Amino acid sequence: MAVKLLRCSGQWVKVSGHPCWRVEKALIDMGIEYETVAGAALPWQRDKRSELIEKTGGNRYPAIEFEDGTVYREESKAMEETIRAGKLFEKLPAGAAARLGGVRAFGREPARVAPRS
Repeated sequence: MAVKLLRCSGQWVKVSGHPCWRVEKALIDMGIEYETVAGAALPWQRDKRSELIEKTGGNRYPAIEFEDGTVYREESKAMEETIRAGKLFEKLPAGAAARLGGVRAFGREPARVAPRS
């Protein structure tokens, strides 16, 4: 399952303090497939972040959109911790992973339990 990373267009900024890079780097380090959706970068352009505002109700990057359209948004440090702890896909609503046919996280298929006979 690939996710969409909604982030600013300042993709060349790769310093640890940059919120968008912090989350993107965690996705890379954990081997999570993602697609970048870049928007207005500068703070005074926050009102131009229409897709982000529509999906999260706020105007601050970054955010992660799952395949079912669910969007996860917290402060970037908390998002990074969640990703690095292997808990990103726990942010999906209950049952969403099953509706999507299972979660492929970190390059591994989810464990399948055989039905009891």
